Amino acid sequence: MSARILKVGILAKEDYIKRTIAIAKGEYKPKKGEPKIWFDSVKSMAQVLGNENQELLRLIIDHKPHSLAELERISNRKKSNLSRTLKTLERYGIVELSKDKGKLIPKVIATDFKVEFGLNSTPAF
Repeated sequence: MSARILKVGILAKEDYIKRTIAIAKGEYKPKKGEPKIWFDSVKSMAQVLGNENQELLRLIIDHKPHSLAELERISNRKKSNLSRTLKTLERYGIVELSKDKGKLIPKVIATDFKVEFGLNSTPAF
């Protein structure tokens, strides 16, 4: 599997809202290479990309489970917990969930992460 780098940014919620509005109004055009995925804090990023979820991603890469039930067995995590976690990872573009014969099949699509953030209190948008 080749590495797919996902560029993520950390931006306060208020600034993210201002950025989104500026983009919608045509006042700001995102630069090439800018993050497409945003977290509102390092803490929220750590919740999504923490050790437990990194371990889960490695299990998916190594074992290529063909169903949520199979992933439940190899990860020793409950199906409800897995489902919630995988939906979050999918929302951030880290995992892809596809259905085959009624079974949910997880696939890791982002294997490496580049994080951007700064202490500048007035973003340039």
